[in-house]
Formats: sequence, structure tokens, C-alpha cells
Amino acid sequence: MGKGGGGQRTPYEAPNDLSSRQKISLIDLISEGPIEGPEEINNVVNDLSCVYLDDTPVIDGSGNSTVNGMTAQWRAGTLEQPGLYGFTSSANEVPVGIEVKYNVPVTRTITSPYIDRLRLTFGTQSLVESKDNGDRVPTSVQLEIQIQRGSVWSTEKVVTITGKRSNSPYLMAVILDNLPPSPFSVRMRRLTPDSTTDKIQNNTVWSSYSELIDINQTYPGSAVAGLTFESEQFGNKFPRRNYLIKGRIIQVPGNYNPDTRVYSGIWDGTFKPAWSDNPAWVLWDLLTHPRYGMGQRLKIAEVDKFALYMIGQYCDQEVDDGFGGKEPRVRCNAYITDLRKAYDVISELCSSMRIMPVWNGQVLTFVQDRPSDSVWPYTNANVADGVFEYSFSPVKARHNVVEVRFIDPDNGWKTSVEQVSDDVSVAKNGRNVLRVDAFGCTSRGQAHRHGLWILMTEKLETQTVEFRIGAEGLRHTPGDIFEIADNDWVDMQIGGRILSVDPEKKTLLLDRNIEKPAKGDAHVIVTDGSGLPKTIKVTGYPATNQITLDVMPEGIPQHSVWTLSLPSLRRRLFRAVSLADNSDGTFIVTAVQHAPEKEAIVDKGAVFEPKPDTPLGGFIPPVENLTVEISSDNEAWQAAASWNSPYALRGVEYLLKLTIGDRVAGTAVTKESFYRFSGMPQGNYVLTVTPQNDRGQKGEPASTSFSVNPPLPPSYIEVEPGYFSLGIVPRSGGQNSLRAQYEFWFSDKQVADIRDVESVAAYLGNGTMWIVQGRNMKAGHRYYVYVRSVNVVGKSIFVEASGIPESNADEILDAVQKELEDSAIIKDLQSQADDNFE
Repeated sequence: MGKGGGGQRTPYEAPNDLSSRQKISLIDLISEGPIEGPEEINNVVNDLSCVYLDDTPVIDGSGNSTVNGMTAQWRAGTLEQPGLYGFTSSANEVPVGIEVKYNVPVTRTITSPYIDRLRLTFGTQSLVESKDNGDRVPTSVQLEIQIQRGSVWSTEKVVTITGKRSNSPYLMAVILDNLPPSPFSVRMRRLTPDSTTDKIQNNTVWSSYSELIDINQTYPGSAVAGLTFESEQFGNKFPRRNYLIKGRIIQVPGNYNPDTRVYSGIWDGTFKPAWSDNPAWVLWDLLTHPRYGMGQRLKIAEVDKFALYMIGQYCDQEVDDGFGGKEPRVRCNAYITDLRKAYDVISELCSSMRIMPVWNGQVLTFVQDRPSDSVWPYTNANVADGVFEYSFSPVKARHNVVEVRFIDPDNGWKTSVEQVSDDVSVAKNGRNVLRVDAFGCTSRGQAHRHGLWILMTEKLETQTVEFRIGAEGLRHTPGDIFEIADNDWVDMQIGGRILSVDPEKKTLLLDRNIEKPAKGDAHVIVTDGSGLPKTIKVTGYPATNQITLDVMPEGIPQHSVWTLSLPSLRRRLFRAVSLADNSDGTFIVTAVQHAPEKEAIVDKGAVFEPKPDTPLGGFIPPVENLTVEISSDNEAWQAAASWNSPYALRGVEYLLKLTIGDRVAGTAVTKESFYRFSGMPQGNYVLTVTPQNDRGQKGEPASTSFSVNPPLPPSYIEVEPGYFSLGIVPRSGGQNSLRAQYEFWFSDKQVADIRDVESVAAYLGNGTMWIVQGRNMKAGHRYYVYVRSVNVVGKSIFVEASGIPESNADEILDAVQKELEDSAIIKDLQSQADDNFE
């Protein structure tokens, strides 16, 4: 059977014929000039390869361009540089971003007196018409641009946008010339009525306007980059720009080659301009530059350039980079983009070089934390009252993990974090993290060394000493290294005064008796006629207070100071951090411990087993196995603490401190290995025990936490069904210092109110687990158990659990039968039956 004719069609989608092809031309201010310019990549300098748009390099690793039709120009920032080609005007773009509706014009006021032209950027968010048959076709919308001249609005442009654009916004630009004197207003009006249906999409938007100044500026003294590219590739928006460049040309020593990092000959103190990432010369630039540095406050002669010369050489020395290669010890690649306090910037830059700026009264000099000779010995004989006062950094203040943030080239020049940790300390004391920024650091190896330096400083340099001296204080500045020979610290005579000198016999008569070392050679430090300390080998001991020297220096003053260096003891070196005039002819010196081996540990990976600095080894071990037992004390409680030492120590006592929260609840001193605190209320406590010898030297503290509280209830209860029995095993989430046990109750029905357990259920007993059996338990019936934690302080709430006993009799009978068959009696009866049968 046939049917009549007909037809069918699909909706027509017209092509998008509106294309935004706006070209962006922009100038970025890179830096104060002059600069070196684009960085070499693969030994090639390419203007585009150093440009990153939205964090993507314009030239990829294979040399292909990721942005079509882009050009880049650079100007290094000299005073007489030419302008950028093609940039005949300067533009200040002002965003608007407002939808323009019919009869609701959008107005902006222009106030700049210097603009020559005005560029308006506007368009449609979407432009398409949907027909009733489903076709999507072009449409149009009309806008009017007006300028207020006097009191009259003058129409400058009438723009009709015709076509189709349904996949993204369409933007265009119109330039207005012949502008009236500022201030004046410009407005945009929509002439096409707003769409009231989804079938016509023609919303209009005023995106921005740009104030144009017709001048080809040269930007003297400013390093700039000029970029030109099509905006459509970035969604008609300005992409984020970054540049990989070598920065400012600075002053470096005349005998220095910054490319090879070689210093030739003797420096005569003159400088030359060059690019360098040596932080010492970056610091010199910041301190002496009159425009952006401190040159208007500091004269060049007031900065110790010769100290920086030594520091610069130290920074250029090659060390392992951690990946099998070598790199300079310290480099600086930093952008300073914000106005900051000079002290903060200088301090951060100095910290990267391990130096400290010091004003010595005449110039700003610098002290570097590196191995150096001792400038003067001090002993009890040449300090006031013969007393050295020591303090120690708290263990809790010593970090064992350092997280160093640095700019990582392998991470797209974004910030990465290098973690350095002391695993032994972390395992012992838990993590104590310090987070720092490595100033100007773009090397993972340098970031690792920076963090390791901090760890080793806090680990090895834990002592601070304070003492008073006389006129010697005039010779010192912060940063000087002293050798301290403290008789009280080592509990033997290693320093004093010289009573007489016999140049012929090369002997010194000392003011006290000394002990000859059991093995090895001792050395004595004395002051010669030039006033400088000399270290000389001791070759003989004619008397207990007399020594013979290998070489006799000339002019050793009578009653001058001597100190003894023994082969079995480590030299005790300290670096001065402050010297204060006491206004009575004395000076107070404050110094921190100096560990010269730290450099080798950090830069070369060396491992040291340092000598002790006292005959006792300088180490008082912390106590071990610190425990606390709680018992009743009338209406309060008492805590019995006990501990032991790893080995026997002479003259050691123990300092106890008991805290509850931030409050000290009690202190005590005892020579025993136990102590009892009484009258303790309920609460959470921390007990710290610190060993101390009879000279006041303290060992590492040991701590333990405990609570005097009723126990927490079990976290959960495991119920294991058995043959007409239930196995009950309580589980707790944490340790309980009061040795909590559990109380077990049983019921054949559920207790409705947990508070009624003691009156409804049957008490089974106390223990760490329980097996419920007997009690006429029936298979298939659910029984309930109630468990609570108990200790000497109190009891927790009950926790309910339930279980159903098993009654698998077949398995039990099979097991019994097998045991009977295997028994000797059954086998004997079977044998007798067989004999009778025969």
C-alpha cells in the first residue's frame, strides 16, 4: 500500500564569520637598567626563547614557536637607548567590562591632559539568531559612540556589527581622534533594542578603553621589553608575562672575570661594570647605588669592600651540587619588586652568604660564619672574677627539619620546597619544622646546603658564653673568634699566668701545676713581643709547674696569659656577637659556640666524630626508662617517678620539673633515681628530668606525659563466639599510664539504660580480657556484656557488646570420636576383640 509524497530537513548552522583579530602591543618594564639581557638557552640568545606567556615558553624545547606571529624587542636600560620600533604611541588601558543595554548608556570620564587619541574596545558576547525551523543564522546589532563637547553629546561613530559568532565573544576597536580638552566624557549607547527572547542573542559589552599618547618613548635607564601578538590566541585577554633574563650590570672587582669566576692577581680596589650573580657584589651594589640602594646614606668609603672581596671569593668556590656535578657555593638571582625596609633586604641577602653586617665604628664590615683562626685566648686568669657564664639553647628550640623554599628552574621557575632533616633527632624528639625562604636561590643544591647549614648550626653550636674583660675589649669586634680555656669546665688546669721566662732553656714557669698528657703532644698558646698569640709544641715537663718549649718566641711578657691545648680535648672556640662597654673599665663579651667542622659537613658531606671538650667527655647522658606510677594519697594522688642512667656517673644530681598545662606544678632536686610527688589533683602532667653534674653542666632533658584522670572507656569490644561461650576482648585507642584494667558484667538480656548495669547485670570480674562460659548459656541466644575501664583514680562509663554462642555438636562429636580412636585404651580393646574372633 503506498502513501503520499513528503520531505525532511535538518537545521542549518551558519558558519561563524566574525573573527576577532586584535593585535596586542605592549611594553613591560623589566628592571632598573642597564641589564645584561635575555638569558642564553642552549648557548643561543633568542629574544623569544626568554619570553613566557601564561607560564608557557614562546619557544619550546624543540625550537618551535607556541605563539603565532609574535615579535619581541629588548632595550637594556641605558640612558641613551633608542625607542622600540613600531611602538609610536604609549597606551594606558583602563578596563570597563560593563554590558551596554538599550536606553542605558555607559559613560566614562577622561581626565588625563596628555592623551592624543582614545581607543575603545567593545563587541558582543554572542551574536546569532535562531529561526523557528531550528536554523541558526547571522544577525546584527548597532552601537553609537558619543563624546560630550561642552554641554552637547556629539556622535563620533555609529557601528553596526553584522554576522554570526556563537562560540566565543567578539571584540573590535574604534579609535577616536580630535578629542576635546580634558576632562571630558565619552559614552556608548546601544541603538538596537535588547533581545527579549533566547532566539536572538546579541548582548553588547564595553570591554575597555585605552588612552593613547603619540610619542615614541625611549625609557632611559629602564630595561623594557616590547611584545606584539594576536589577542585571539589568549581569549582576547592579556596573558601573564615572565622573562628569563640576566639582570642588572653591577660593579665588580677589576681583576674579576664573572663568567669564569676567576680573580687574577692582586686587586687594587678598583671596579668595572659587568653582570654577576655573585651575592657579594650584588650586596655592594645595593649598599652603594645612589638611586635605588643606600648610596645616599652610605659613602663608598664606609663599606668594607675588601671584606666583601674575600666573601665573594668564598661564594665562587665550587662545591658538589648534589647531582654529581659542581656549582658555585652561593649565587644570587633575585627580583626585588616591592618597596621594603633596607635592613630586611640586606639581612636576607647576607643570610644567603652566611655573613653578618657589623658597624665597627668606622666602616660597615661583614663577618662570615666560616673556619677562621682564633684572635685571642681567654682563660680564668684574664677574665673578671675568673668566671665564664654559660647558657644553652633549649632542646625544643632546636629544629630537626628545615623546609627551604626556592625558585626551581625544573618546575617552570615556580617555587619548590627542599626538605632537609636530621632523621636521628626526628626519631628521638619528633618533628620540629622550620620553614625558610632562600633569598635569590635558583639551585636545589644551594637550597639543600642552606637548610643543612641551619640544622648543623642549631645542632653543633648550642652554647652561649658571657664574661667580662678589661682593656682587651678595645681590640675586638663582633665576629672575632676566641679560644676559651676554662679550668672549671674541664676540671683541670689548662690556663693561667706566666711567672717567668728562661729563653736559654726554652722554659716557662707557670702559676699552677699541670698534668702531663698520658699520650700525644700538648701545645701551649702564649703571646709574643708583637702581641699576637703563638701556638708552640711542649717538649718537656721539668717540674709540675714548668714546661719546655720546642721554640721560644721572642718577647714573651712576664705575667702574660698561657693556655694549654691537650691532644685528648677539643678546642673550645666561640665567636663574639656583642661587646658592651660596662662604663667601669670593663667590657661584657657575649659569644656563641663556633664549630669549624660545620663547613666540611655542609659543603663536602664530611662525617666527624668530634673530640670531647672535657675529661668527662663533655656529655652527660639523658636518663632512660622514665616511668610514673600513680597511687592514692587521701583525697588526692601521688606520682612515683623512676628512671635509670645508661652508665654510672660521679657527682650527678637530677632536676625534676612537673608541669600541668603551662603551669609548673612542682620542682625537685635529687641524687636518687626515683622521686615521689604527693598531693596531686586530677589533670594531665608532663614530668621532665634533667641530669646535672657538680659544676652545673646539664645533660639533655627527658620527658614523659601522664594523666591523673579516670580512664577513657574502651574504644570497642571484640566478641568471639565459642562452644557455649563468649570471648570478650576490650580494645583501647591509646596508652594508659595508670595501667587501666577492665571490669566485666554479663546479662542474658539488653539493659535498657546503661546506668542500670550494676543493678541488672551480673558482675564477672576484673582483667584485661574475659571468657564467659557456663551460666546455662543457650546456643542461638544473644547475650550482652558490659565493659568499663578502671584504674586507681576511677572508672569509665560502660560500653555494650553482644554475641551468640555456638552449638556445632557434630564437629565436637567428630573430634571426640577421633581422640577416642587414637587413644591407647580403644586400641587395646580392639586388639583383644580381634584375638577373640580368631
